[in-house]
Amino acid sequence: MRGFIALAIGFILVGSMAVLQPSGAFAQMNASEIAGKDGAPAFTTAPAHTGGHALSNIVTDAYTIGAEDVLEITVWRNTDLSKTVQVRPDGKFSLPVIRDVVAVGKTPSQLADEITRKLKEYVQNPVVAISVREVNSYNIFVLGEVVRPGKYPLKSKTTLLQGITIAGGFTPVAARNQVVIFRFGENGSTMQTVTSSYDDIVLRGGITGNLELRAGDTIVVPSESMVVFPGQQQQ
Repeated sequence: MRGFIALAIGFILVGSMAVLQPSGAFAQMNASEIAGKDGAPAFTTAPAHTGGHALSNIVTDAYTIGAEDVLEITVWRNTDLSKTVQVRPDGKFSLPVIRDVVAVGKTPSQLADEITRKLKEYVQNPVVAISVREVNSYNIFVLGEVVRPGKYPLKSKTTLLQGITIAGGFTPVAARNQVVIFRFGENGSTMQTVTSSYDDIVLRGGITGNLELRAGDTIVVPSESMVVFPGQQQQ
């Protein structure tokens, strides 16, 4: 009888330990929460997925913020000033206290430094971190005689040939030696045009023709029937 009671108590204790033992995910979550309670948080990029959708925050330190980008601004220990904002078409966004801030043309670290300086008038020793949550401003447009013309995101350094490849490459009737790139000037107002030749780049070592694309570039690949060479008459 005593042996049976001891065995039953043993089963109860084992079962209780199994119920109280946290799973790996739960234990990891608690550990991360505790680690962030006492010291200043180490600001990092967001997890790879939120709500099943990939975030576009994988950018380099040299990334330049553009209009319509979504930024997460974290002011340590100040939830009222910590906001997720979208850069307006005028290149600015608004924050409490300091109001409008120009974001376009700056890197996240440059913008964080500027916000820190402005907040020092109102907050003691502000610590500001900025993450790029969505990249909406870096796009190129590939039109004309390519397999998949359209708008494409530009999230890393991309050359002209790479841009054409992203659009599926040339069609059989493409005038590949008469590619035109339409580009905004440095002040964003004047439009520039640059021509490039595929054969010059690939066969003749014309590396300069394989220029690095910029946000807002429009690549146009005309058809051979549209191109008029010297000595020819347009049909």
